[in-house]
Amino acid sequence: MKGSTSKRLAKLQKEGLTTLFPESTKIMVGSASCGIAAGADAVLQAITAEVKKKKMDAVVQKVGCIGLCYLEPLVDIIIPGRPRLTYGNVTPEKAKELVAAAKKGKVLEGALGKITAEPFLIEGTARDYNGTAGGVDDVPLYAELPFYRKQNRIALRNCGFIDPENITEYIAKGGYQSLASVLEKSSPGRIASDVERAGLRGRGGAGFPTGRKWKICLSARSDEKYLICNADEGDPGAYMDRSILEGDPHAVIEGMLIGGYAIGATRGFIYVRDEYPLAIERLEKALEQVREHGLVGEKILGSSFNFDITISRGAGAFVCGEETALIKSIEGDCGEPRQRPPFPAESGLWGKPTIINNVETLATVPVIAAKGAKWFSSIGTDGSKGSKVFSLVGNVNNIGLVEVPMGTTLRDIIFDIGGGIPNNRAFKAVQTGGPSGGCIPESLIDLPVDYDALTKSGSIMGSGGLIVMDEKTCMVDVAKYFLEFLESESCGKCTPCRVGVKRMREILTDICEGKAELEDLTRLEDMAGLINDSALCALGRTAPNPVLSTLKYFKDEYLAHILLKKCPAGVCKDLITFSVDKKTCIGCGACKKACPADAVTGEKKKAHKINTKKCIKCGACREVCPVSAVLT
Repeated sequence: MKGSTSKRLAKLQKEGLTTLFPESTKIMVGSASCGIAAGADAVLQAITAEVKKKKMDAVVQKVGCIGLCYLEPLVDIIIPGRPRLTYGNVTPEKAKELVAAAKKGKVLEGALGKITAEPFLIEGTARDYNGTAGGVDDVPLYAELPFYRKQNRIALRNCGFIDPENITEYIAKGGYQSLASVLEKSSPGRIASDVERAGLRGRGGAGFPTGRKWKICLSARSDEKYLICNADEGDPGAYMDRSILEGDPHAVIEGMLIGGYAIGATRGFIYVRDEYPLAIERLEKALEQVREHGLVGEKILGSSFNFDITISRGAGAFVCGEETALIKSIEGDCGEPRQRPPFPAESGLWGKPTIINNVETLATVPVIAAKGAKWFSSIGTDGSKGSKVFSLVGNVNNIGLVEVPMGTTLRDIIFDIGGGIPNNRAFKAVQTGGPSGGCIPESLIDLPVDYDALTKSGSIMGSGGLIVMDEKTCMVDVAKYFLEFLESESCGKCTPCRVGVKRMREILTDICEGKAELEDLTRLEDMAGLINDSALCALGRTAPNPVLSTLKYFKDEYLAHILLKKCPAGVCKDLITFSVDKKTCIGCGACKKACPADAVTGEKKKAHKINTKKCIKCGACREVCPVSAVLT
């Protein structure tokens, strides 16, 4: 790296340190999609106006998501000489109070994690990130909060702690130092080998070793090669990649640059779904900044390495998450998968060797380059190294974004980090791996989350969605929901997926409506095997997983639907009839108020009744009954 380039990075790093660690008060507002949806923009405006009104010496900035999505809008305040405090569920009115207190150098009650009347301090640490001068990693420990206690934030290291639209803050955290070191000291083969030794496996679903894939592409002979970042995140309930792009876009760009160098590519594409406008906006700003500072383009950092990046917007087709379909989409064709081999690493985009890595994979690469393969491989399990990001959603108290070492158990994620099941209901199952994943029952709650263990259980890692289900979830209905999704998203190119998934969904519909025969279970299993063996792409081959896993672990529910014409969870409308237990009902009238069809009658302090002809089976009466007197 040339001396002038080194000085330029050092200058940018110094600029970033002044905003990362200002001498004045610093106020940060979580402004990822989850925060904005909860009202973060109004909170930010209130804080900005109040700071100006009070003529306060303070830095106010937007940051990404720190993972506590269920407590948005979030505001962090650092008063010089005091620990960082995080406040949740902040309103514009509360924001003004926070500013007023900070102006006086005081701490306002109500910080997150508050146990007593005194605010509960959440203190971060500043430590060396990659051994370079000025490089710091201000990842907070949050040791007092169970939500963070068992996490290990690698891909999410900067989310919520830097301004995603300010390249200098990323550089101040050690950003682009890994790229500089690789270009100066490593050959393409060496960095590919380092990533392989680290044990990094693709975080997009299949889990293929990243370094091995890079080596295949590096050895392929071609006048041009490409690297694609797959940000086409289409799984229901999944938002890991979106959050990284919104909170730390430069981590992904630096990972792409290192990956491009490792395989000998000259051009990269970020394929991102058009439904992610904020992610695209921040990516565009980040690319403008790296071009301005010579970090993409020709002779990057004074080296002979040339690499440019283009954003390619996807139209939201789920199948375009599959590599070959994604390539077709970038080429301007219909996003349909093709038969493999040849694999993209040998013949991909426009027939040239192409590597496709997902957002999380690429965001992890700079840390491996900085800390080394040995450090990364010391985290996780024998076959699954490092950490994994999950979106934790569904029937769980602490909905949010988590990153844990591979091998962390489902119990730790759902109960220790996730805070357990709302309303003291029983945990029933968790669906992993997206719509093509499987449902894991309560009996396997201590299953370690890694590639091999999930596969053995009948599910997959996928990109990292975790959907938690409680006792009032019908597993047959869940399988039907995912088959409906996969049916609608099938590209239709191959018959097993186009026709087979539809037929399986039809059988599940019959079961939920009480029209199925016992033989239909055998038909489901036979069709699942046929689709798994003969579908064109991995999305089609894994489509039966929701059915197979629920049949394996919850067959009793299928039998109840078919033989007893009853839905044990009280979800399938055709198989339930609501009634009131006269002995239990206290006549409080809650069910009567909640019923949208006026189907509930009865006087106060007397047992109520449900008119089954008027009842629309919405279940509102059962949800509000304080004594569980509504039966199905």
